[in-house]
Amino acid sequence: MAERSKKFEEVSKLVEAGREYTPEEAAELVKKTARAKFDETVEVHMRMGLDPRQATQQLRGVAIMPHGLGKQVRVLVFAQGDAERIAKTAGADFVGADDIIKQIEDGWTGFDVAIATPDMMGKVGKLGKMLGRKGLMPNPKSGTVVGADDLPRVIDDARKGRVEFKLDKQAIVHVALGKVSFEPEKLTANLGAVMEAVVRAKPVGAKGQYIRSVTMKATMGPGIPLDVKAAAAMTTA
Repeated sequence: MAERSKKFEEVSKLVEAGREYTPEEAAELVKKTARAKFDETVEVHMRMGLDPRQATQQLRGVAIMPHGLGKQVRVLVFAQGDAERIAKTAGADFVGADDIIKQIEDGWTGFDVAIATPDMMGKVGKLGKMLGRKGLMPNPKSGTVVGADDLPRVIDDARKGRVEFKLDKQAIVHVALGKVSFEPEKLTANLGAVMEAVVRAKPVGAKGQYIRSVTMKATMGPGIPLDVKAAAAMTTA
């Protein structure tokens, strides 16, 4: 533990106190501050000017990462009939109805994204407590409850690196951007997709400064403060 603390102190010196970095500078620096022997995840954390207790200030959305997240995404689809056939053809890893539901009730959660057709939600609903706390519950608001015709598109989005984000109880949004091994340009592009999605999802009840701070960091590294205006102006273009 002492050795890890020493390493952390060393890489923390690379982040200048009181400085706010451009997204491009942060993407370069975050690679230098990674200190673990494994390929750390690069994260972005945003403190929002929202009140999580207010219904009109809830924030939830989806971002499609142009360069993925650096890992294989396992897609499960709750479907039956023609929708089941479409999901299998579209490349879903797991497709089923009662059989899949039973496996999950028995404790299996070997998937990263769950999608469902509307007719399945009556059955899938009973998995809400189990899947909800893992962030795996299909939800119309996050675009994971769709008709059969939309399954190929949604499955493809999940494969590309579809990430959901939402406001937590501390008014912070946490999103993974990729891996430290990514080129800085890819991390910046993924950050642009997240920032664009967050700005687009601004709730109607938002007041004052919407995004108060943006911090990028590797899993085991120090936080790198970003220039909020520069980050908020990013797009996927």
